Amino acid sequence: MVRLLSLFLILVISLYAQSNSELLKRADGFMKSGSKSNQFRAYNDYKNLYLRAIMAEDGKLRASALKGIVKSGNKLHIDVSQYSKELSKIKIKTSYQAPKSKPIQKSKSKNIKVQSSHKLKSVRWKDDKLVLKFDKKLRSNQINYFTLYDGENERYRYIFDIHASMLTESQNLIKKGINRIKLGQYDTNTLRLVIENSKKVEIRFKKESTQLVINMRSSTIKSEAKISNDIPKTTFPQRADRDKVIVIDAGHGGKDPGAVGYKNYREKVVVYKISQELKRILRSRGYKVYMTRDRDKYVKLSKRTEYANNKNADIFVSIHANAVGRKNANKVHGIECYFLSPSRSKRAERVAAKENSADLSEMNRYGKDTFLNFLNSHKIVASNKLAIDLQRGMLGSLNKKYKVKDGGVREGPFWVLVGAQMPAVLVEVGFISHPTEAKRLVDSKYRKTMALGLANGIERYFAKN
Repeated sequence: MVRLLSLFLILVISLYAQSNSELLKRADGFMKSGSKSNQFRAYNDYKNLYLRAIMAEDGKLRASALKGIVKSGNKLHIDVSQYSKELSKIKIKTSYQAPKSKPIQKSKSKNIKVQSSHKLKSVRWKDDKLVLKFDKKLRSNQINYFTLYDGENERYRYIFDIHASMLTESQNLIKKGINRIKLGQYDTNTLRLVIENSKKVEIRFKKESTQLVINMRSSTIKSEAKISNDIPKTTFPQRADRDKVIVIDAGHGGKDPGAVGYKNYREKVVVYKISQELKRILRSRGYKVYMTRDRDKYVKLSKRTEYANNKNADIFVSIHANAVGRKNANKVHGIECYFLSPSRSKRAERVAAKENSADLSEMNRYGKDTFLNFLNSHKIVASNKLAIDLQRGMLGSLNKKYKVKDGGVREGPFWVLVGAQMPAVLVEVGFISHPTEAKRLVDSKYRKTMALGLANGIERYFAKN
């Protein structure tokens, strides 16, 4: 452990040689820029400062870094709730001004000096669609739509930021099947609509001259998979951009067998065969596809994303099989997708502990979380989207012939995803410890059906993004 921490400190010092004050000054300068790329640079600088503060036990620097992370993260629509909670517990005052909270629940036009040229005239429901009408024709760049997922509280948030003003008090809107819809003035230039629900919501919207028309329908990933069954396979090849590079990572290998499950079936063998089939399908559709291992060999986790970075990959997909102890082997089954996050959920930590064990057995939980917080980036949103599409693709393909359990899309601290400079997802293709699921995973027809679903999910992701 001492050796790992020493290497970790050397990495930090060598990558970020500037003094703390210089780095903070640079980050503050980036924040003043209206450029998103500069705001991303600020966000990364603040996270680097946060790491330094933890290692040096510098409370004042930690407070400044947290304030910067929260401010820049909010501007970039990155979920920084974890850092906000940490910041709220710190009472140290610094010269850096903390970002002011602007909850839409309390936004009132009489307290906001509105600067936007567009004004909201009316809000109404028409044919079960929400219609926002403005006084002038809307431009495409006036509307910014993004989603956030709170894994700890299992909450989905769908957010529209519109460069406009409403000139009235915030409104609560009601729609059956949706937990909460809030419309309010977020700041002087931005009208914000927040759709919040405990289950996924299918959102479709379009701009019609002076109107923004939003169609929303509460659904689960399973119901979305049912929809995908009706979509011809040729839909994705016609729409998706094929000029993409994909790196597929078959988990474990060589001296690391991964999970050993029912009848001693080995994870490393199953996932390699699925990965090969996925590579074959994607290449047949015109994609450039590489694999982190092309045979039964051991590859360090840190080298896998490094390989993807060197290939300038557009996405990184790591394929694994899950497992539990004999006591619960007959009960626990299902497929899941994970994207990188220092998640605290017990389920995510259990799965991550299994997958991380090859390289991280000597690093304690604090060290892992600190490193993950440091290396996590704005790619988390894109990775979340990719995970949803992969999960949807697998369910849509497998449920035509087999009945599979939807384990959902989750966030977790997976070391194999750390350092990826592109959207990265870890797929758990099933529980090799479950008798029925294990028999399926060693069946070539089932693996081909699984690979086809993953390929369709990848195509769907590229078509939408």
